[in-house]
Amino acid sequence: MLTGPTRLEVWGDPIDHSLSPRLHAAAYARLGWDWTYGRRRVDAAGFAVEVDGLDASYRGLSLTFPLKAAAFAAATTRDRPAELTGAVNTIVLTGGERRGFNTDVGGIVADVQAQGVTTLDRARIVGAGATATSALVALAQLGARTVEVVARRPQAAHALAALGERLAVAVSVAAVETVATASVPLTISTLPGGAALDEQAAARLAAGGGLLYDVVYGHWPTALATAWQQAGGRAVDGRGMLLRQAVLQIRAFATGAVTEPLPDEEDVVDVMRSALMGD
Repeated sequence: MLTGPTRLEVWGDPIDHSLSPRLHAAAYARLGWDWTYGRRRVDAAGFAVEVDGLDASYRGLSLTFPLKAAAFAAATTRDRPAELTGAVNTIVLTGGERRGFNTDVGGIVADVQAQGVTTLDRARIVGAGATATSALVALAQLGARTVEVVARRPQAAHALAALGERLAVAVSVAAVETVATASVPLTISTLPGGAALDEQAAARLAAGGGLLYDVVYGHWPTALATAWQQAGGRAVDGRGMLLRQAVLQIRAFATGAVTEPLPDEEDVVDVMRSALMGD
């Protein structure tokens, strides 16, 4: 049993849909830790006041939309994925600090590898928002050296191209409407679940084959996943990413770092997966 603060929460707006409490509760029960994990609706404007108001019973926070940039600003230290992306989705509050982490990157890497893609030299990202930044860092960790970003607004991808230079990844940008079919082993879609997507563009993307890794898990199948399946390809949703990033969060809450595995971690992961899938 770990001693010290025992309260944790996930914050965001909206937040009622979050599956994180289910995942964390299952893990803490399996580990035998007397920790509680709740949820709180917090918007970006109210974040600073809310975090400043926390008492010493709080061990840490999980942050989702739209709080990752505000959490980055509030963190006193940040891990490298957070520094690269400008986003923090985990804050550890013990030790008088606010240690910030981006576990989305590691969650993508771990689950993509679990899907059988262990290394690659080229890939594609659909979307150019905040999650695309974590996807690009994850692809660099997987070995990608060329990445095409397909965006509804190509000008929004300029920051990704600049990040690619820092990562030694050549980033090209294409508009959704004019994207050409190209064979890649992995496409990561970071589009919101309800995002409209031109059917012809979706079909051209799907014709490239490879695995579609769609970070969405609440709106399934997405338009792109449907196109992928119609083309005979394989598409998976983002629940595995959610699971794997939560494991890294719990490591951080336990030890202040994401590198030390949990006790009996594979058993913990199995329990969390069963809770996530509703088994």
